[in-house]
Amino acid sequence: MDVSMTLWVLTILGLVALIGADFFIGRKPHDVSVKEAGIWTIVWVVLAVLFGVGLLVFGNSQASGEFFAGYVTEKSLSVDNLFVFILIMAKFSVPSHLQQRVLLVGVVIALVLRTIFIVAGAAVIANFSWVFYIFGAFLIYTAWKLIQEARADEEEDDWEENRLLKSVEKKFGVADKYHGTKLFIRVNGKRVLTPLMVVMIAIGTTDILFALDSIPAIFGLTQDPYIVFTANAFALMGLRQLYFLIGGLLKKLVHLSYGLSVILGFIGVKLVLHALHESGVHVPEISIGFSLAVIGGVLVVTTITSLIASKRQAERAAAEGVTDVTDVGIVDGVDDAKKDSIGA
Repeated sequence: MDVSMTLWVLTILGLVALIGADFFIGRKPHDVSVKEAGIWTIVWVVLAVLFGVGLLVFGNSQASGEFFAGYVTEKSLSVDNLFVFILIMAKFSVPSHLQQRVLLVGVVIALVLRTIFIVAGAAVIANFSWVFYIFGAFLIYTAWKLIQEARADEEEDDWEENRLLKSVEKKFGVADKYHGTKLFIRVNGKRVLTPLMVVMIAIGTTDILFALDSIPAIFGLTQDPYIVFTANAFALMGLRQLYFLIGGLLKKLVHLSYGLSVILGFIGVKLVLHALHESGVHVPEISIGFSLAVIGGVLVVTTITSLIASKRQAERAAAEGVTDVTDVGIVDGVDDAKKDSIGA
């Protein structure tokens, strides 16, 4: 798709306007209700659909199909981020009324960092077509690792601060408690970070790890930087509301890792086939329509089987007299023992 500089500028300005509106509407710290989260989740999904339809009307069906395939893939992979976000919120004991502000700024940081990844990835692909072999192999390996972890039934009970975050804390210092929405305060004449600023950086920089598989995955569906960028932007911008909407239900998606592994493995194979085709080998290439159908089908099946399995687990737990903790709130979704092990 031929995208002019004018369209790039208008798109970025439009996203900035949406982020600004989102920030203005939620500028007053408050506890986000399920109703509010649900309404705004629908709004962001509708905006994404309208954008995809716009690509169909003013662009072509190929661009529109690639956008929807990329958006659905990035959205499904971003759901996995929410598990880590819950752990980070618990680690820093973020007050519930400040969580929406943390996620908004954290997601913006993540979007900026992903944009850098996208630009770098597009430049590499444009000059070295063999990189598709590497991307494909990496996605297949990641899919295998997800299956291994799912079969081992291991839960992520802890979250470790990355080196960047540790260096920032060491250089600037961190206050011992939250000070409303302030990001910096002065302690004994020295300007230090508040825990709110630290957790925002944690959310944003931790997303880099997820970008390592999501960016190659979307490049497996489209090599158009504009579509890669916009699909990531719409997927990330709706993540904050999704956190409050389904955060307490995440543990019920017990087959999510299997579904994501199938999607990543499928896209990995698609990338390898594309690389072989680019090298002159006569192999079939997977169309974007078929890709979208596979991704959507896997997500539907994974959701249905997860809910069935969760219901059976709940029934067994009830029969054994075990309390079901999967329906508690966002931060309370991490049990007390886990809070003690990762608390600030």
